[in-house]
Amino acid sequence: MDITVDVTSPTPPYEQIRAQVAGFIANGLLLAGARLPTMRALAADLGVAVGTVARAYRELEAGGLVASRRRTGTVVTGSPTAPTPPAAVREAADELAARATRAELDEETTVAVLRAAFAKASRA
Repeated sequence: MDITVDVTSPTPPYEQIRAQVAGFIANGLLLAGARLPTMRALAADLGVAVGTVARAYRELEAGGLVASRRRTGTVVTGSPTAPTPPAAVREAADELAARATRAELDEETTVAVLRAAFAKASRA
């Protein structure tokens, strides 16, 4: 499991960690029963505060992806079934990715733009 944190990214470090671990679980790279590194060990490896990793783990637990247990640590519980996006949404995502690539935007910037669009849409 190779997790990285970009401190220059507009995405908070805890969210970067959460998203990467969730991706590993969704793609089958972390299976149910797999142990995650301890919060202290991962924080030391990434050069972030223990509280940052703790928040990422809490978010993963709230999402049903992991469970934290006193004696066994944080363990993958599985991948919750996510709803399949409609074809129109998948096509729009493909188009956004293609446009962002042509504009030479990186993934994190593109995701930040998408989050801003969500925030704008929720206010409308």
